[in-house]
Amino acid sequence: MTNRARTDELFHIQNAEPDQDGLIECPVAPLTGFVVYPRIVTSLTVSHPKTLAAIQAAQRRKQPIIGLAQRNPSTANPTGRDLYSYGTVLALGRVLSLPDGSQSVLAQGRQRVEIVQFVRSEPYIVARARPLTESEEYTNETLDSLQLALELFNQVAELNPRIPEEVVSYIQSLDEPGWLADVIASSLTLPLDEQQNLLETLDGDERLQRVITLLNQELDMLELKDEISNQVQQEMDRSQREVYLREQMRVIQTELGEGDLLQQELNEVQEQIAKAQLPPEIHDKALKEFARLAIMPPMAPEVGIIRSYIDWLTTLPWTKASADNLDLAHAQRVLNAEHYGLPKIKERILEYIAVRKLAGSKMSSPILCFVGPPGVGKTSLGKSIATALGREFVRVSLGGVRDEAEIRGHRRTYIGALPGRIIQTMRRAGTINPVFILDEIDKLGMDFRGDPAASLLEVLDPEQNNTFSDHYLEVPYDLSQVIFITTANELDPIPPALQDRLEIIEFPGYTEEEKLAIARHYLIPKQMEAHGLTGIKLTFEERALKTLIREYTYEAGVRNLNREIANVSRKVARLVAEEKPYPARITTKRVADYLGPPYYLGTLLNEEDAIGIATGLVWTAYGGDVQIIEVSILPGKGTLLMTGQLGEVLQESAQAALSYMRSRAGDFDVPDDDFENYDVHVHMPEGAVPKDGPSAGVTLATAIVSAFTERKVRSNYAMTGEITLRGKLLPVGGIKEKVLAARRARIKNVILPAQNRKDLVDVPPEALRDLNIIFVDNMQQALDRVLLGAPPGGRKRDLTRKDGDKETEPTP
Repeated sequence: MTNRARTDELFHIQNAEPDQDGLIECPVAPLTGFVVYPRIVTSLTVSHPKTLAAIQAAQRRKQPIIGLAQRNPSTANPTGRDLYSYGTVLALGRVLSLPDGSQSVLAQGRQRVEIVQFVRSEPYIVARARPLTESEEYTNETLDSLQLALELFNQVAELNPRIPEEVVSYIQSLDEPGWLADVIASSLTLPLDEQQNLLETLDGDERLQRVITLLNQELDMLELKDEISNQVQQEMDRSQREVYLREQMRVIQTELGEGDLLQQELNEVQEQIAKAQLPPEIHDKALKEFARLAIMPPMAPEVGIIRSYIDWLTTLPWTKASADNLDLAHAQRVLNAEHYGLPKIKERILEYIAVRKLAGSKMSSPILCFVGPPGVGKTSLGKSIATALGREFVRVSLGGVRDEAEIRGHRRTYIGALPGRIIQTMRRAGTINPVFILDEIDKLGMDFRGDPAASLLEVLDPEQNNTFSDHYLEVPYDLSQVIFITTANELDPIPPALQDRLEIIEFPGYTEEEKLAIARHYLIPKQMEAHGLTGIKLTFEERALKTLIREYTYEAGVRNLNREIANVSRKVARLVAEEKPYPARITTKRVADYLGPPYYLGTLLNEEDAIGIATGLVWTAYGGDVQIIEVSILPGKGTLLMTGQLGEVLQESAQAALSYMRSRAGDFDVPDDDFENYDVHVHMPEGAVPKDGPSAGVTLATAIVSAFTERKVRSNYAMTGEITLRGKLLPVGGIKEKVLAARRARIKNVILPAQNRKDLVDVPPEALRDLNIIFVDNMQQALDRVLLGAPPGGRKRDLTRKDGDKETEPTP
């Protein structure tokens, strides 16, 4: 049957007759992904069984059908709720079977309708609908819009070859705005919601204005595509011209006996692969990439990518290793010469060398994690280990790394792709068994680019790192012979899975004696040499060094001490350079002259016995410290106020301490009314510094009991420990750092939980000699030590209350 005959039979289909309510009842055909506008003839593909049943029923009765677009085209068996409520009455032709097994029918749009009710859904959907009348009003603006729409459509048709010329000619003959808008909309490829919006717009002029907007958008897109196509064509022409010219140049060079430059480069690459002495599987991979490089045109973009990849494969150390120096005496001399103290760490390194000497390569390399405050020598000790073993030393700083590709590298498909920092550093090391420092592992971040800490799991796992996979290399790389040393200031930010792979070695803070020895044997000679003062006799008095340590630095390490010694050295160096008299000895007075007033005077310490003020010991990532806790009792309603930027755990400790006080109010002769008539204000100075942890419980309880009982707290006591509601003291961590902080603050007496007695083994003997360590099991024992007697005459609050009662008594 010809298309003409198929179109003619559509006109024999009569429109549905409205009932007395002006409604028509017709079968419904769900349309998938498109709508049909009135007076538009199109071919419908029958995609649902219900659609076929509805079409067949309509053809038997020689009546039209209503076409409704599906809201979600992927719905397999749509119901009335899955269809839009506005559609088009369609006259249908015969159903034809296509060669691919599908069926189609020719349809002509007749009229817009609005669905009022879905009558039934089986065996096909039937609906009652209200025919809609379209508004067609002509104005001068309408004629202008018609002309503009025709001009824009002509421009779109010139750039879009999919619009047939017959459609362009047909559109030129239309003079109704609504009809023109419908025909143009059916010729464009529009989203379903945009098609449905045009179908539901009854005003022809408004519909034409919307179509003009869509034509402008389509024209902008087509012009951009045409511009890009022209640029691509020009680039292809330029590339072909370059290929032609290079071929001419190659022939000319051959005639002149100069040879082919590309072939020379290929020969260099092949020789580079041969000299690299790669493992068999890596050698095969390099040859495979070389074969790809050899058949590529010289100007192909992949040439540079493949060449860089082969360079990485051939320059990485695959088998080259440093010979280990397993002389234990030599290793001990090197470690002692460059670092003072740290006996446990040095012992661990010597143990590794001893086992390596006996077991050879059977022992896997350790994965160490040096944890401690800044300036205690974590990174420099790694360099000393490399020197002692005779290995190469390399370092990577992980602070602020947030991209997983920084560790594992980028895929070669990305522009500018490179291996990760691990592989880059291994190439810099030049051997397969360096000492590899991963600095600041606790400063790793995580964002949408991945978790670098998770990608380190494979690097730092002795069971996996012999086949480490870098995204760029795409071949396994052996990291099992590397001695990895990670450094961190604190363990909490390191994920548990990563901590499990690390051998944690804690670096304690230095005592004052250790700092003096380090300054004399290491820091001062180093600064004298760095400032050109080795030729003069310059010495630091011990009192001057102690002044530097106590009043100009406040740290667990020696970094700031080194900085202040350098500051003094610069002053002397200037005098020497200006040929002026310079001191031969640095005294305490000279230190004050050169550095100015002291930076740390301990002004925040509690220097006299007082009510409601207790001194606690705290641990920080930068060593131990002392913390004053102040408690005031104020008239109020029994509210607990806490200031000083306290964390949740610390606030809970304060609540527990107050509950302990309330539970023992009778024992302390404190009336129960006090807890209802007075507010408790807990404050920890230095409010800009966040504070948290349970170890301040005993200090909080002491200050609260002192404030309620008005018994003074001894100022020469510092304490730490977690308390329970019943006053039992629980052990806490960081004892060594806290004890050293008390000694540094010149506090003689330190109260610790009895269960922390075992932790004193790590405290230097000279520090223990200067301190009086008191172990207590419960809160009462601590209070007996630190609280003075009750005030003579009783508490001021009680006296004030009695005086007030006397004033209110009636006069006889």
